[in-house]
Amino acid sequence: MTSRSTLETKGTAQLTAAMMLSGTLGVFVVESGASPFNVVFFRVLFGALALGGYALARGYFRGHGFTPRTLGLAALGGVFIVFNWVLLFQSYENTSISVATVVYHTQPFYVVLLGALLFRERLTASKIGWVAVAFAGLVLVSGVTPADFTSGGTYLLGVGQALLAALLYGLSTLVTKRITGVRPHLIALVQVLVGIPLLLPFADFGAMRGTGADWGWLVGLGIIHTGLMYVLMYAAYAKLPTAKIAVLAFTYPAVAMVMDWVVYGHHIGLVQALGVPLIVTASLRVTLPRTRAAAPASRTAAHDREAASRPATPVASEA
Repeated sequence: MTSRSTLETKGTAQLTAAMMLSGTLGVFVVESGASPFNVVFFRVLFGALALGGYALARGYFRGHGFTPRTLGLAALGGVFIVFNWVLLFQSYENTSISVATVVYHTQPFYVVLLGALLFRERLTASKIGWVAVAFAGLVLVSGVTPADFTSGGTYLLGVGQALLAALLYGLSTLVTKRITGVRPHLIALVQVLVGIPLLLPFADFGAMRGTGADWGWLVGLGIIHTGLMYVLMYAAYAKLPTAKIAVLAFTYPAVAMVMDWVVYGHHIGLVQALGVPLIVTASLRVTLPRTRAAAPASRTAAHDREAASRPATPVASEA
C-alpha cells in the first residue's frame, strides 16, 4: 500500500509540472502568431481531442455522473472559461505576459467577492482586508499611471482585459464548485467542447492559411496545455491538501514571468515588483483554510469525483 507521504510527493511533482507547463502558455500563444479568437478556437478543438481520447481510454464515460442540471452548469462554466482565455490572450498583446499573468492571478478575490454577492457566502472582515491588500498590489503591478487614463492607450485596455478575464474565471469557478459526482476531466471536456461552436463564428480560417510551423504552437496549446496539463493537475489534486495546492499554484506566474524575460526581454519594474508579494500573500491568506490542513485523501474513484468540485481549470491559475 502506498504511503500518504509518497502520494503527496508524487502529487507535488505532478502539480509543479502542470503549473510549469501553464507558465509557458503565453509563449505558445504569442509564437503561434494567430489572433486570440483563433488561438482559443484551436486550443479547444485540439484540447477536446486530447481530453476526449484520455477519458475514453480510461473508461470515464461509463457512469459519467452527469445530470441535465450538472451538464448545464458545466456548459455555462465553459462559456466563462472560453471567453476568459480570449480576454487573457488579448491582454498579452496589449501589456505583456508578465503583467497580464500577475493581474490575472487576482482570481481568488473574485471568487470570494462573487461568492458573497451571488450566493451569500460568508465574507469576514479579515478577507475584506486581504482583498484590499491585493488591490494595492494590483495597482503597483499594473503600472498604470494617470496619463494612461487620459491617453486611452492600449496598455490600460490590456490591464482591463486581464481583470475581466479573472472575473470570468471566478464565475466559472463558482459554477463548477456546484457540480458534484462527476470527474473533473469530463467537466473540462464539456467546457472545451462548448467552446468549439461558441467560437466558430469568430474564427478567421482565412488568416490561418500558410501558417506552416505555427500550427505546432496551436497543437501544443491543445495537447500540452489542455490535455497533458489538466491530466497532471487532476491527478495531483487527489493527492494533495488544499494548502499545498494553493502554494504550488504560484509556480505558474513565476514561470510565466521568467519565460517572458528570457524569450522576449520583458520584465516588470521595481515598483511593479513590490506589488507581487502583496498579491501572493493576500491570495494565500484568502485561499488557505484557517484550520490545520487535512491529510490527503486516498486515491479512490470516489475521491476523484469529489475533486470535481474544484475548478475544471488550474486552481487560481491558468490560463
